[in-house]
Amino acid sequence: MDNREIAVAFLRLCASGAVREAYERHVAADFVHHNAWFPGDRESLLLAMEKSAATEPNKAFEPRHVVDGGDRIAVLSHLVRAGAGGEIAVVHILRFEAGRIVEMWDVAQEIPADSPNALGMF
Repeated sequence: MDNREIAVAFLRLCASGAVREAYERHVAADFVHHNAWFPGDRESLLLAMEKSAATEPNKAFEPRHVVDGGDRIAVLSHLVRAGAGGEIAVVHILRFEAGRIVEMWDVAQEIPADSPNALGMF
């Protein structure tokens, strides 16, 4: 698998609730992340993602665009939170070393139901 495929596979596994499997397959032991809501270490984000999967098992996640920057891959995705309501556009930026994710950034924006922009978020 190339970095683009790994990025999408990782995100799909996490969104489907298979967080631990996603980490075992694709994330380096020294992984760090930049999510402002959690400590920056591997285990903290893994546990937070498992909790999210348990509390919102029916969310839908669809990658829409993938940008390949070599060792950095950006994935723009559409997240629908069925239980919590709302739709979100999410960008994950993943940095790779030797085919493993070593660093991640994520930013999200709620998709307004009545946006004046006919082009939409995607």
